[in-house]
Amino acid sequence: IETEVQRRKQLIHQSVERKAIISKCYKRKHPEVYVLQDSFLAPDFLEIVRYCTSPDAHLHGLLRYLESFSDKRIYRLPVFTEEFCQTFVDELENFEQSDMPKGRPNTMNNYGVLLNELGMDETFITPLREKYLQPITALLYPDMGGACLDSHKAFVVKYSLHEDLDLSSHYDNAEVTLNISLGKDFTEGNLYFGDFSQDPTPVPKYIEIEHVGAQGLLHRGGQIHGALPIASGERWNLIIWMRSSAIRNQLCPMCNKKPELVEAEGFGDGFTETLEDDAPETVNLCSLW
Repeated sequence: IETEVQRRKQLIHQSVERKAIISKCYKRKHPEVYVLQDSFLAPDFLEIVRYCTSPDAHLHGLLRYLESFSDKRIYRLPVFTEEFCQTFVDELENFEQSDMPKGRPNTMNNYGVLLNELGMDETFITPLREKYLQPITALLYPDMGGACLDSHKAFVVKYSLHEDLDLSSHYDNAEVTLNISLGKDFTEGNLYFGDFSQDPTPVPKYIEIEHVGAQGLLHRGGQIHGALPIASGERWNLIIWMRSSAIRNQLCPMCNKKPELVEAEGFGDGFTETLEDDAPETVNLCSLW
């Protein structure tokens, strides 16, 4: 355990070093995908956002635009255009084939890309979260801090026959998760969802949900879930863990204890430390994670 704690404490510093090298040396194949544009987003997604930002928006009205699954508060919605997904995956493959240093998303995914190291946080993921996703999550997940998601961790995971095939049961270090299927061609590999982490039942009931290209699944980060093995092809998914410091400052979602904080670069794990004047100072990292 001590070895793992020390390893995790070094992750932030190693990531900063990789990001600096990538920024200086990596030649982007599709530089346009690094800055979010409305043209990347599906027209139906933009319509959902327009509804959510209208004065009379409410939950039941929003649900008319979404596909709901069981009572687990899991929703499918269009997000990107297929053209953007193809171009984005082509850029990711170009990065994978380069000799740049690469950090992997987490201990469960051995193949994929941390988007902050590619330089996509400030110009793509943050505006996507603030301008487009938060109006939606504010209506769907008010109890999870959906109206005040103030940080994130974004990464892409890759599944293929000779690499990662599946993902075992887990829950996310997030209040709300968006999982978007970017492609490519694959068969099987459905997601499955069980209980919410804080109220498991003796015999959990799982549901399977199929991935649909260019569409995303919104769910609570604490919803236990996993990915079944793909049978053929290759699948890329964009995962955005969205975090609310107002919620997680009270209780760390991973250890279920009051967070013990150390300073971290960037968003860290989404916790904040409040000064005497109640002004947030920085976003910090739970010392255990």
